[in-house]
Formats: sequence, C-alpha cells, structure tokens
Amino acid sequence: MPDQTADRAELRGDCERCFGLCCVALPFAASADFAIDKKAGTPCRNLREDHRCGIHARLRQQGFSGCTVYDCFGAGQKVSQVTFGGQDWRTTSRADARRMFDVFPVVRQLHELLWYLTEALALPPARPVHAELRRALQKTEELTRQNPEQLAALDVGAHRQDVNVLLLKTSELVRAGARGRKKDRRGADLMGARLKGADLCGANLRGAYLIAADLTGADLRGADMIGADLRDADLSDADLTGAFFLTQPQLNAARGSAGTRLPDSLTRPVHWTAQL
Repeated sequence: MPDQTADRAELRGDCERCFGLCCVALPFAASADFAIDKKAGTPCRNLREDHRCGIHARLRQQGFSGCTVYDCFGAGQKVSQVTFGGQDWRTTSRADARRMFDVFPVVRQLHELLWYLTEALALPPARPVHAELRRALQKTEELTRQNPEQLAALDVGAHRQDVNVLLLKTSELVRAGARGRKKDRRGADLMGARLKGADLCGANLRGAYLIAADLTGADLRGADMIGADLRDADLSDADLTGAFFLTQPQLNAARGSAGTRLPDSLTRPVHWTAQL
C-alpha cells in the first residue's frame, strides 16, 4: 500500500521520464491558450526528437500559455515507464502508440485523484474518514498499475464519483473548523466578480467559475478549491494558506504576486513575478 505521507514527487509531471505524451496524445484548438490546432495523437510541431519542447522557455510569448498551466500529476512517467515498460511511441508499433495515447488521459485522471486523496489524508480534521480514504488511495493506485487493456476499459468516471463522496466528507470536516460564516459558492458563476478583500475563509468553492475574478487580498484560508476555474483570476496578495484540494495547474492559470500566500505543497508560478 502506498504511504500517504510520502513526498508528492511522483504526483508531479517529470518530463525527463516521459516521452512527451501530453504533447502528442492530447488535442488542442487555436485560441488564446494555443497558437495552432492539433489533433489527438499528432505530435505538436514544437516537440523535438528528444521529446523536449523546442520553445519551452518562450511558450507564453509564442502563444502556448495553455501548455504552461498543464500538469499530468505524474501520469506521463507512469504510462511511459510502468504501463508500457519504457517503450517509446516513436519506435514502437503504431497500435501500441495508439494504446499509449488512449491510456494516458485515463491515468492522468487517476493520478489527479491520488493527489486529492493524499492531501485528504494529511488533513487532521478528516481523521474520521482516514480509513476510508486509505482504502480509496490503495484502490486508485492499484488501478493505475493495470495493463493497457484494463485501463482502456476502466469506467474512470464511476471511480471518480466514488472517490468524490469521500472528498466531500473531507471538505465538510475540514471547513467545519473554519472561523465565522462558511460561504457556499459551489459551482457558482463568479466570472469577473469583484471579490477584492473578500472573506472567503472556509468557503466551499468547488467547481466555482472564478475566471478573471478580482480576488486581490481575499481571505481564502481553509477554502475548498477543488475544480475551481481560476483562469486569469487575480490572486495578488490573497491568502490561500490552508486552502485545500488546490492544484498547481489552477495556480498556473491564475495571476498573482509575491505577496500571495500559498499552501506549502504548491509553488509560486514563475510568471507571477516575472515582471516585478
């Protein structure tokens, strides 16, 4: 059984141990996030023969900001090195390459669940459901180690629903200890909302649409951030200390400052302070 207190390194993308799967398996459309269209299973034009990005240091300037906010939660190296035993899609059969591309998004979802479950087990208020969380963590890890055929047939949506029941229980237990009134903004449309200095301590922001919202100086301590859309949200000087179920991709999609306070498990995006 995996150790829930272990470092989360294996739940972060490690491009050195991956064959550029996100740059091949996933599709994207020309937009504000991507400069070009690309079909699923087609290598990005910027992917080099060594599986490195040819414009990695200039992605935002070249119109590929969508790449800078993505993280596979370690699914890339799992599929590359474990599921397919180090096979390179460039040199394996076309059928195996296609299976690799099909399996990658499934494992990515499972690894995202591993991130949430691992975090939930580190939250003391969730102790009443720790035993259930450990079982869910073990089952999810076992699913990631299935063979390609089993992974392709997996109903990952059903498994997500089962895990979500436990994550909801975790959220209720953790937020119960937050001070004051605990706002429920689950799934709320807060696009462009003026929330400067807002008291959102212990708030339920699961799945909330916070695109381009002004959260400057907001108090988000102990808030449930799972699935919240933070694209272009301004988190300058906001306090996210103790905010839980928050991921690096969410932060990477937002704007912030040197004064933004973050949970210890996450890092400050480079573009937040690049112009200071």
